[in-house]
Amino acid sequence: MNPLLLAYIGVAIMVALSCIGSAYGVTICGNAAIGALKKTPGQLGSFIALSALPSTQGLYGFVGYFIASSFLNDAITELQGVALFGAGLAMGFVALFSALRQAKVCANGIAAIGQGNNVFGGTMVLAVFPELYAILGLLVLILVTGTI
Repeated sequence: MNPLLLAYIGVAIMVALSCIGSAYGVTICGNAAIGALKKTPGQLGSFIALSALPSTQGLYGFVGYFIASSFLNDAITELQGVALFGAGLAMGFVALFSALRQAKVCANGIAAIGQGNNVFGGTMVLAVFPELYAILGLLVLILVTGTI
């Protein structure tokens, strides 16, 4: 297979899956926020902050594209093409699942705040843990591109 095509497929998968994860994650939180706003309309700021957290995984996908873009030319080798495909695939799936799981944590926090509990800070702290894995996925992409 053409190494440039393989690299482009890996990068496309990375960007697509990370953005899909963010889109789903933000809407999961947004749905929870709409329900919670019925009970506590004064907490909109907290709900927006928690709803925005899963959007970062899509940004990591774009950062990954800019990191990989220097290899996307006719001089790419087969090893580089396979490496970018694999790293893009890994980064995409890690970001997808990270965003979805982070959204579940945030949605539960939003629901709890809507019920009158003071859990914003705790929810923010716990929501950082799934985020860590998206960052690690991006770090793997950085390490792979640094070695090829």
